[in-house]
Amino acid sequence: MGRSLHLVLLGSGKTGSLVGEIAREREHNTTVLTEIENPDGAWLTPENLRGVDAVIDFTTPDAVLANIAGCVANKTPMVVGTTGWYGELSRVKQEVEQAGTGFVFGANFSYGVNLFFQIAQAAAPALQHGYAGHITERHHIHKKDAPSGTAVALQRVVAATCGGSQVEITSEREDDVMGVHVLEIESSGDKIVLSHEVKSRRTFAEGAVLAAEWIAGRTGFYDFKDIFLEI
Repeated sequence: MGRSLHLVLLGSGKTGSLVGEIAREREHNTTVLTEIENPDGAWLTPENLRGVDAVIDFTTPDAVLANIAGCVANKTPMVVGTTGWYGELSRVKQEVEQAGTGFVFGANFSYGVNLFFQIAQAAAPALQHGYAGHITERHHIHKKDAPSGTAVALQRVVAATCGGSQVEITSEREDDVMGVHVLEIESSGDKIVLSHEVKSRRTFAEGAVLAAEWIAGRTGFYDFKDIFLEI
C-alpha cells in the first residue's frame, strides 16, 4: 500500500461515503467535505491544501469544475469520479499540464468495467464489416447525467477503434440500479452482446482510492482506463 496519505474527499453521497471508508481502512488521513463546507470550491485554498497529497471528487456536474479549478491553481493532485463535465475536458487537460500538477479522471473506477472497455475495443472492428452497434445504459432514478459518463466513454472507445463511427446510446432510469452497460453488435447473420453490471458501489470507491495513491507525487493528465492496469 505504501505510505499513509492525507486525502481530501469532496462529496458524501453513496459512493463518496464508501471512498472515505476505504481510505480510512487503508490507513490514510481523510478529510471529508460536503458542498456546505466547500461551496463553489471555496475551501480549496493554499492554506487548507497545504500537506494534502490528493483530492478525490465525487460531487455533482455543477460543482466539479470549481473544485478542479481550486486544485489546479494550488497544484494539488486530483482524482475526479464525477461525470457530466467532459465538454470541458480539453480545457482542463491544458490547465493541468500548464500547472504541472497531477490529475486522474474516470467515467468509471471499477476494474471490471475497464476490462469491459478493452473487450469492447476488441469487438468494435466488426462495425467496419457490416455490423451495427448500440449501447444501452441503465441507472438509478437519481443519476444526474444522461447518458452516463461510462456509456460516453464506451462510445469513445468504440469510435476510436472503428474509424470514428458513433454508436447510439439509449439511457434508462429505474429504481436503485447501480449501473448496467450493454454493447450490442449485430449483423443480419449474428449478434454479439457484451454486458457489465455493477453489484456494489465499493468497486468504484476502491478504484478511486487506488488512483489517489498512484497520482500522489506524480504530474500529468490521465484517464483511469489508460492506467488502471498499473494500479
